[in-house]
Amino acid sequence: MPAELNCSTEALLRLVLAGGAIAPRRLLLSRFDDPAAALRAGPSAWRAAGCTPEQRALLALPEPRALARALAWLEHPGRHLLAAGDADYPCLLRELDTAPLALFIAGDPAALWHPGVAVVGSRTPSPSGAELAAEFSAALARSGLAVVSGLAAGVDARAHQAALDTAGGRTVAVVATGLDLAYPPHHADLQARVAERGAVVSEYPPGTPARPGQFPARNRIVAGQTLGTLVIEAALRSGALITARLAAEAGREVFALPGSVRNPRARGCHRLIRDGAQLVEDPAEVVAGLGGIAARLGQALRSRLGAPTEQARPAPTAASPSLPPDYQRLWKVLDENPTGMDSLIQRSGLTATQLSAMLLIMELDGKVVARHGRYCRKP
Repeated sequence: MPAELNCSTEALLRLVLAGGAIAPRRLLLSRFDDPAAALRAGPSAWRAAGCTPEQRALLALPEPRALARALAWLEHPGRHLLAAGDADYPCLLRELDTAPLALFIAGDPAALWHPGVAVVGSRTPSPSGAELAAEFSAALARSGLAVVSGLAAGVDARAHQAALDTAGGRTVAVVATGLDLAYPPHHADLQARVAERGAVVSEYPPGTPARPGQFPARNRIVAGQTLGTLVIEAALRSGALITARLAAEAGREVFALPGSVRNPRARGCHRLIRDGAQLVEDPAEVVAGLGGIAARLGQALRSRLGAPTEQARPAPTAASPSLPPDYQRLWKVLDENPTGMDSLIQRSGLTATQLSAMLLIMELDGKVVARHGRYCRKP
């Protein structure tokens, strides 16, 4: 790791490890050019930003074992740390007043920019609830959406597994522990598979064990990261209802499946429907309800990558000279025959991360169609 990067990363870790309220530390990051500058500003600047005495003490002298553990975790390939002010920090999550100061990511950070739907519900679903979680998640993955959940037992696990079992499916897991741990422990293999095909995300540094208060906090990331939240089954007191409430407060869509009046796990969904959630019976209804927020995500991604805006997009029938060179290259290697990602990488010479982001923009623009993990020009 280059010295400059290591310095910036260590400074950001020290800000994360200071703990406590996020707002003062985020204010520090906004006032200075980078985390290292925020630390160099010293106690007077920390106090002016609202940091508590406990936070200021940890900023000055972090717990060495925690810092060493986090730095060691980040040295491995496929592991990342994104600050809230980083250009790659997911734009939908950034909109939250309570957005995490930083995100630890195992896997592909670009997966967090892919349009996704949170699929949540009971940790002990009924047999039909478990089947519906798998069916809806597989259908959403086939439609090109990422399936986002919390890696918990029950509906969460079925949702992740269904996306992984779908050709070309993407999934993102948001967890309430450090990423060097798995909770529940028997989901360690599932967590590893999600990291290989998408991303596993946490705001907690490596070594952080599961604590009750961290799960509701985790749910705000699940809700804020996605275009909408689908609740499969939920009792009247459940984490899934917290996620749905947070999604609604963030201006995202909330969908709920109705169930039998004799099923106590359906009562939470019925309450959501009474309170204004969209009643859905088919995955296509979920996809249809996401258009407005998906367009906002697409515009943000165009800005991030320097792609043409809505007002100045070329016709999709040719590789216009006004397109950035990488987009021209990609357009030329696409045709009417669905082509897999490996072939597109070989033909274009672009990386998988570049292609994933560019194909998403072209898909949102109606230029490209995704079919079972393969891409072609829209007829």
